[in-house]
Amino acid sequence: MKQRVKVIGGGLAGSEAAWQLAERGIAVDLYEMRPVQQTGAHVSDRLAELVCSNSLGSTLVDRASGLLKTEAEMLGSLLLRCAERAAVPAGRALAVDRELFAASVTEAIENHPNIRLIREEVRAIPDGPTIIATGPLTSPSLADDIARISGEKHLYFYDAISPIVTADSINMDVAFRASRYEQGEEVEGDYINCPMTKEEYDRFVDALLKAETIELRDFEREDPKFFEGCMPIEQLAARGRDALAFGPMRPVGLRDPRTGKRPYAVVQLRQDNLIGTLYNIVGFQTNMRWGVQKEVLRLIPGLENAEFVRMGQQHRNTYINAPALLEPTMQMRRRADLFFAGQITGVEGYMGNIATGLLAGLNMARFVSGLPLWTPPRTTMLGALCYYVTHADEKDFQPMKANFGILPELVPPVKDKRARHAAYAERALAALRDEIRRLDDPYLHKVQEAIES
Repeated sequence: MKQRVKVIGGGLAGSEAAWQLAERGIAVDLYEMRPVQQTGAHVSDRLAELVCSNSLGSTLVDRASGLLKTEAEMLGSLLLRCAERAAVPAGRALAVDRELFAASVTEAIENHPNIRLIREEVRAIPDGPTIIATGPLTSPSLADDIARISGEKHLYFYDAISPIVTADSINMDVAFRASRYEQGEEVEGDYINCPMTKEEYDRFVDALLKAETIELRDFEREDPKFFEGCMPIEQLAARGRDALAFGPMRPVGLRDPRTGKRPYAVVQLRQDNLIGTLYNIVGFQTNMRWGVQKEVLRLIPGLENAEFVRMGQQHRNTYINAPALLEPTMQMRRRADLFFAGQITGVEGYMGNIATGLLAGLNMARFVSGLPLWTPPRTTMLGALCYYVTHADEKDFQPMKANFGILPELVPPVKDKRARHAAYAERALAALRDEIRRLDDPYLHKVQEAIES
């Protein structure tokens, strides 16, 4: 007889994971601590409550979130079906009535014969098959136990992250490649550098100091453990006009090849993925509002047309160092019967949470049934996202959302951006169809038949 599986957390990832298990005949205990123990962000006791935006992103398949959405539909996502039933007009995006969406998910979970919903706080990781999907507001006691099993250095509680831009949107007529103190023209540096004159620096600092920032909520202001090395740039700038020029924008050891001289200040970008399509802005953690943030950062010479795949942000966020701990199947390397899903793994965005919950549930069902686990192809958005969060640099790991920059490059390359994204989507969906046909999974075959009919 198969063991009951425990799923901890009734958010997007946990609800999806529980459904995937239950639909494959696995008995599930889904634990949700609300309303017994409330969080600082939720307002109801319903499952899958959306606490930020009500949008699940684009419905267009040639957009990253749209591609991930299509993949989740092909894999039989419950939450995506609930979202479509609760949809409100939003153009080419899938936005939902929050209350209807959460009510629909809660009703489906409560009425499934294979799911037992338990309203209590789980204070320690249970023995036996378990999926942890507790999100960014994991309770302190459970977070302590996750730290114990994973190693404290692999669990982060507060997050201040830098923006990421696409490599092909950086103006290399202005920016240049170099590492500090390089010798010889034959050396090509590991960093892309955006040089600033005194006037450009002053204009940037003026805009930064005037920029509107996001207010931290009460539960985020309590004991905010932001390290000095992760200080938001606007807070650094407020310490003194030249604080940035002597901090993350110091120009020492660099010369602008256009002038042969050291710039007044330099913004450095570091490669963020293996294939070099994404670069993060080094030391540029920020709490500016996203719309303002783009305007301010595009004042940096070389980034005037930058395409952002992740904005900088500062907020409370509990997440594990997935590259050190997880396989792309969402299984923990040190304990085979323990899986993680959702934002706690380092994925960002509603669809990323739903999709990783789906994958964790699918693979836990295979695990307890004695079947080999499934790793989605890297050419799919789900596969690329799971590969990224489990193979990024452990020392600099920060959360990531679905974006085309994490996909393997096309062969041959496609220059036009819209055509390139369409080609990525076509390749991804073809690969996923092949995988679904190959997998010995009756539930997936039933879903595919329903889609095709």
